[in-house]
Amino acid sequence: MKDDLATTIGLEIHIQLKTKRKMFCFCSNKGEDEAPNTFICPTCLGMPGTLPAPNIEAIKKVIKLGLAIGCEISQKSKFDRKHYFYPDLPKGYQISQYDMPFVKSGKISFVSDEQPFEVGINRVHLEEDAGKLIHSASNFTIVDLNRAGTPLAELVTEPDIKTPAQAKIFMQELQKIIRVIDISDANMEKGHMRCDANISVTDGNKRSPIVEIKNLNSFKFVEKALTVEESRLKDDFQNFSGDENKITRGFDSKTGQTYPLRSKEEAKDYRYFPEPDIPPFDLADKSFIDIDELRNELPTMPSDSMDELLGLGLSKEDAQLIVRDNELRDIVVFIQKEAPDIIKRAVKILINEKEARNLSNEELVDLCKAIEDNSLPSNIVRQIITSDVKLADYLEGKAERESEIEQIVDGVIGENPEPVNKYCAGKKETIGFLIGQVMRQAAGKANPADVKKILENKLGG
Repeated sequence: MKDDLATTIGLEIHIQLKTKRKMFCFCSNKGEDEAPNTFICPTCLGMPGTLPAPNIEAIKKVIKLGLAIGCEISQKSKFDRKHYFYPDLPKGYQISQYDMPFVKSGKISFVSDEQPFEVGINRVHLEEDAGKLIHSASNFTIVDLNRAGTPLAELVTEPDIKTPAQAKIFMQELQKIIRVIDISDANMEKGHMRCDANISVTDGNKRSPIVEIKNLNSFKFVEKALTVEESRLKDDFQNFSGDENKITRGFDSKTGQTYPLRSKEEAKDYRYFPEPDIPPFDLADKSFIDIDELRNELPTMPSDSMDELLGLGLSKEDAQLIVRDNELRDIVVFIQKEAPDIIKRAVKILINEKEARNLSNEELVDLCKAIEDNSLPSNIVRQIITSDVKLADYLEGKAERESEIEQIVDGVIGENPEPVNKYCAGKKETIGFLIGQVMRQAAGKANPADVKKILENKLGG
């Protein structure tokens, strides 16, 4: 019976936008790691008489996200008041969007287990974040409003996701897009991107309650929580009448189990009405926001970048790392344009040696070219990456060092007649001993490949 039940999943994903100021006031949006309640103002505190001043930068970022995922941008939009009580929501309502969001109706395609799947996007609306509660071991709680008013985009999918694994993949791919267009750091562990996941199961005639699992803050937890809840709903399916209301559950990452919170609120419970202090927006007016200009600013999307990187011969794992990391992607794009023949070498260094990012793009290109030319021993490469040695200085003294190495080679040949005679008699493997002797005397100043070449030239190959 359980195997005959189909799973339906929809996601509500909150994305903290990377802006200079908060959504409706002029407080800095950088209070995340600061002392509680040090980045606040009367507007953050919901004081009477304060007026909201919409952040146009945040509106542009939401529209940019909509364009990046192929959604429709609304010509007309407005803000609304969403009423609910919570200790870290000082106004008693949240300025959000109800029936006229900035972004609506789109689709994103992905691949799960090598099979393509498509997820519809219902909407992306803009709102302000609430504050947060800091629970102390001393049995008291601090209400910190530094985060209150942070611009928050909420992306709502259609219920098109069929498995917990697909939900995880959707979140991972969306994070790539968000980072590529640089609207948020989208760090789930820090709460920059968090997910409420809705799940139900059906036999085609009857459906289980729709369960919303709140505040999932890692890809692993999204998949795990949905897997646990899917199993629970299937086990209890015979006990459902089909008339149950929506319910809300939490997820305990330590136990790996979900637990009940409350009945799910409906739109009527929030008593939405248009925000009276913010006039509606007409996005057809290009003097306000030029949508075509925002579209032209979009970089290559991750799926296209993956195809390009794989076409350069990079592994799938390396390509995925590059697509997820804006800084790394920008470096690779530069190298791809300036020196495509060394792209594999550069990517290997950038991934294995984190300090390599401290080099300028030009220095990295020169370093990779020198490595490709076998001009650098590995220990010198490491010293250049860590800035202990300058590449230009090393190459400038290369001729002098080669003369010194050649003198060492001559000495080693003269001191080791037996292995030299064996090599000349055809036992080519004895060159390894001679190389080792030269490297020991050179004390790290020689490149083994260069030493081998000099020995072969002197011994007749």
